[in-house]
Amino acid sequence: MKIKKPKLSFWQIFNMNVGFLGIQYSFGLQQSAINPIFLFLGAKEEILPILNIAGPITGLIVQPIIGAISDKTWSPRWGRRKPFFLIGALMGSLCLFAFPLSPALWFAVGLLWILDVGNNMAMEPYRAFVGDKLPESQFSIGYQMQSLFVGAGILLANASIFLFQDWFGGGKEIEGTVPKWLYYSFFIGSFLSIATILWSVFKTPEIPPTDEELADINKHKALPFMERFKVPFVEIIHAVKEMPKFMWKLSGVYLFQWYALFVYWQYITPLFRVSLGYDTSEAAAQAAKMSTTYNIVTAVVALVLVPLTMRFGGKKIYALSLFGTAIALFSIPYIQDPVYVLFPMVLFGIGWAAMMGIPYSMVSKIVPQERRGVYMGILNMMIVIPMGIETLTFGPIFKNLLGANSVNAMLFAAVFFLIAAVLAMRLNVSKAKEEYPLDA
Repeated sequence: MKIKKPKLSFWQIFNMNVGFLGIQYSFGLQQSAINPIFLFLGAKEEILPILNIAGPITGLIVQPIIGAISDKTWSPRWGRRKPFFLIGALMGSLCLFAFPLSPALWFAVGLLWILDVGNNMAMEPYRAFVGDKLPESQFSIGYQMQSLFVGAGILLANASIFLFQDWFGGGKEIEGTVPKWLYYSFFIGSFLSIATILWSVFKTPEIPPTDEELADINKHKALPFMERFKVPFVEIIHAVKEMPKFMWKLSGVYLFQWYALFVYWQYITPLFRVSLGYDTSEAAAQAAKMSTTYNIVTAVVALVLVPLTMRFGGKKIYALSLFGTAIALFSIPYIQDPVYVLFPMVLFGIGWAAMMGIPYSMVSKIVPQERRGVYMGILNMMIVIPMGIETLTFGPIFKNLLGANSVNAMLFAAVFFLIAAVLAMRLNVSKAKEEYPLDA
């Protein structure tokens, strides 16, 4: 039996998504500050991809498992999804506090692994949480509200980086040490990671399961430990086997989209050491300004995309946004003014808003309620697998095919975004719903 979910007000949807601010602040630091820290601690540019392999591996393992476990969880006090993003937020908070204090490269890399486990534990059930609470007619605004907080969280993280570099930076860089100006951004992130999650936890009650769902959950709890341990893996295997063709098509888009995004985040700081002649601190600050700019755009346009997708269809807006992102990356290496190079980030920000909202809304409309957690986990597997492929393959590509040139790396990413835009035109939600109806 399907639960008839009440429509929520704008502020109820807002409060429900506040926790995403802290998660995405942490993600913003990973985009703009982690690789500079690796460089400060002595890492070579060609090993940056492999140092970032923690994200893909932890996402591949943690997200679908947590999704499947949360589908079979219910606590009258804490709910279904909340326990997981609370634990994840606490782990992330502790890691963010410790990160700038890293005494050596190996220590920072180890912390990144733990941080990614925490962030993935918080992220996946949060995606399912929105689908659990909202009726289908509000999926678009729910996920685009998350997109707004994606932009706002990353915006705050990156603004803090270049502002603190401007206020407290300067002086000679010392290899093997993290400059003090970077500390403050991570300490703020440590606070936001747990505080914003607590806001959403206390402001938003979860919908209790139906009698049938509760009976299924209790049946699961009654199983021996080893049987319960195997259930998430069995659920994932069955869900992949029965996955609608729409999600297989989306995986093709994601392969090129997320490979390209990982290249951008890893090589935007090295790019500015070449194109603008900056040292690592200046290049990191400029990269943070780029991210701040595109996340301002994301926060502004995220909710504007809701009526556009309803009028023109998700796939058209999504594909056009990916095309605009490609144009942005093609232009960045050839702009040698630190102000003018921010202009392409308008297109990038529109693309980022679409990437963070439209696919999740599409998938939520075609998967059944009782499997939403595991399918959101599988959707995030489609993000981390391309990232994992990038971390393993792009180092040799960068060194041997692209001449160890960060300009060529950015152009490579732009081409991949063009391919993703073409593949996005093959997505069709209405046909997918016929193939895999909500009440299946």
